[in-house]
Amino acid sequence: MRRNPANSGTRKTDNRLIGYGGPSSIGRMNANPQPEPAKTPPGPVNNPPEPAKSPPEPVEALIVVDVQSAFFAGEGAAPHAAAVQERTEDLVDRARAAGALIVHLQNDGAPGMSDEPGTQGWELHLPVTPGPREVVIRKTLDDGFHETPLGELLTETGVRSLAVCGVMSEMCVLGTARTALEREYRVVLPHDAHGTYDVPPAPGETEGVPAAMASRVAEWALGDEVEIVAYAKDVPFQAPPGPAAT
Repeated sequence: MRRNPANSGTRKTDNRLIGYGGPSSIGRMNANPQPEPAKTPPGPVNNPPEPAKSPPEPVEALIVVDVQSAFFAGEGAAPHAAAVQERTEDLVDRARAAGALIVHLQNDGAPGMSDEPGTQGWELHLPVTPGPREVVIRKTLDDGFHETPLGELLTETGVRSLAVCGVMSEMCVLGTARTALEREYRVVLPHDAHGTYDVPPAPGETEGVPAAMASRVAEWALGDEVEIVAYAKDVPFQAPPGPAAT
């Protein structure tokens, strides 16, 4: 995946948190281990989120971001990708059962990257049930809306609310969620269903940023419009009001 400078945005001062009690360790991924990995400090960072006090309203679409074999299987797979995968599978199953729209975003990596088109790593890691309510959309940048039919599809099906899950928290998950917010969609981000890699130390520094912290910072960067839900299992779905995609 490549970073998209257009996704820099303006950081806001708060998040809308639903049942959030602090970052979990599900996003602790590292395909390129550092000699001196960052140590996770004690305290709230390691505490699991508290149960939601009130469940969110149902969403009409699920955007599954870059759940591809490069990041979930084989050599270089994320150490804790299984947790993100399990929660994503549950989200997909329940979205299908409710008749919600499901969009699998598939990143086309640059030549030589682990997700380069045509390679095993580029393949989607979860089975897809193609149909009017479940589609695959390929992309080349972090933002799943950029030069793709995603926006048109959401409009055609009448979607106004959506959940986002997958990898990487601070790149494609953030970029896609941010554009959805800018387009005035209601966006729900289940905290335990997205993840990233440990961030290596900056030049001159001795410690990097643990993946769990990087994921939480990505949530924070979305500002006070996004709904952060502690557990993916608490995200409800419903069918969108518009016709199925053709």
